[in-house]
Amino acid sequence: MLWNAAAFYTSVFSMELFHRDPDGSCFLSDGHLSLALIKHRLDGDTPLGMNHFGFHVTDTEATSAALVEAGTDKPAERFTDRRFAEYRAMGPEGNWFGLSAHGFGGPPPPSSPDGT
Repeated sequence: MLWNAAAFYTSVFSMELFHRDPDGSCFLSDGHLSLALIKHRLDGDTPLGMNHFGFHVTDTEATSAALVEAGTDKPAERFTDRRFAEYRAMGPEGNWFGLSAHGFGGPPPPSSPDGT
């Protein structure tokens, strides 16, 4: 199951698998974001996973088309005046994520040593 999720994120978001544990846990990165898809070992009614995450993309329409081609539902537009993601989608393993062309309002990326 984790391998299917890793294949999904590598194909849609051009992430690369840089490590795979013997238990099947997969570690991906696009050079900015590292995503750990870790096998759960919890019992009972404990909720698993995280709430959601987001991708800052250049083109929400092209990314939405790639998601649909990969087998997901079309991302839903978020009708809100909040500054966060314009669209909400779900990966094949059930994790919700946002898609945003304008970004999420977080801190800017770190500058290079020369200040650029």
